[in-house]
Amino acid sequence: QWESKKKMVSDIQRLREETGAGIMECKRALQDAGGDYTRAMALIRERGLLKAEKRADRQTGAGLLQAYVHNGRVGVLLDLRAETDFVANSEPFRELAHDLTLHISAMNPETVPALLDQPYVKDPAQTVDQVVKGVVARVGENIQIARFTRYEL
Repeated sequence: QWESKKKMVSDIQRLREETGAGIMECKRALQDAGGDYTRAMALIRERGLLKAEKRADRQTGAGLLQAYVHNGRVGVLLDLRAETDFVANSEPFRELAHDLTLHISAMNPETVPALLDQPYVKDPAQTVDQVVKGVVARVGENIQIARFTRYEL
């Protein structure tokens, strides 16, 4: 019994680190999944996506411009928005902005909706939209890709 509690605590910590979800959310997901870590991870993602959809109507007045130039031949400028400066300056948001510029550089989407539908270059099992919603679930605010521009020589 001691070993199973230890494993549960370690799984909760791992889920928390990987998803950014709260401790109780991770514990509930593990319990609902019968202790199956993979299933718990899927439950947290599903529940996070539901939370992201609830936040989709909120205004995004803060944000940042992220620039990326690849080998001096491809350049991307991204306008990524959040609800507050606090989130716009957070590590998950900045990491998302950087990763999105890398994706746009590599995949050359035409529009924001086309970008959101593309398989994510770092994890083709997810779409870009799912990746953005995952960060929304972590930071607790709406995040929108306002616009982007890609230049190539």
